[in-house]
Amino acid sequence: MQPTPYTGSTLWHELEVNRIPFGRPFTWLAKGWRDIGAAGIYSLRYGLAFVVISGLITWLVWRTDSLYLLPFLIGGFFIVAPPLGIGLYLMSAHLERGEPLSGCSAYQAWKLNQSQVSMVSAGFIMLMNFWFAASVGLFALLYEGSMPSFDNFIDKVFLSEAGFNFTLASVLLGFLLAWCAYAISVITVPMLVDRQVDGFTAIRFSIRAVLGNMPAMMLWAGLIVLIVGLGIATFYLGLIIALPLIGHASWHAYRDLVPGSG
Repeated sequence: MQPTPYTGSTLWHELEVNRIPFGRPFTWLAKGWRDIGAAGIYSLRYGLAFVVISGLITWLVWRTDSLYLLPFLIGGFFIVAPPLGIGLYLMSAHLERGEPLSGCSAYQAWKLNQSQVSMVSAGFIMLMNFWFAASVGLFALLYEGSMPSFDNFIDKVFLSEAGFNFTLASVLLGFLLAWCAYAISVITVPMLVDRQVDGFTAIRFSIRAVLGNMPAMMLWAGLIVLIVGLGIATFYLGLIIALPLIGHASWHAYRDLVPGSG
């Protein structure tokens, strides 16, 4: 697949994004579901890989008596997830063009615009690391009790009066970081896969798309959290479907939001 060149302006006030109706995210989900059916095993094995990785990470934190890290790891996943779906974006692009799926992998998608995808991905990793560091700092500053043991960390910290201030601050910080990550990423990586643009141009388009379609994009953000959250709540098994669905739908979100090049 040859990336579509972008020949328009990169100035903020000249960026053009499409306006979409409030309910359009449901159309993206319908198209994403259609892509899962068309891609079959190519799509589902992508979701299965995330299930296996998530299970291994959970087993590792359990074996090291570090289960208290799990909520922070889940929060970090929502921050860093957009670049992880890069192979799914390529699958939807191939389906759209009637091209075979045999070469659709995260590596092949990364090669289409490797320097810019790498730069953007590094930015999300830095944002996730900030989330972890800030969580540790908030715990040290706001938790009023003594350090609980590993086996009752969740009860003593998140479900107790002593941990109320820390829990509230963590939720607010997590929401703020997740929203920032969402705004700068909702169409960034699909655009980098599809067009030879730099990462900052793609991020500006993403922010412009969110600000210009706030009601619909808030709905889309809520649907992402709901669907992925349900996948996590099923001991990760639901991620086999949830992550490919969101990944394919994100490609169609990009297609709806960014005008086609001349």
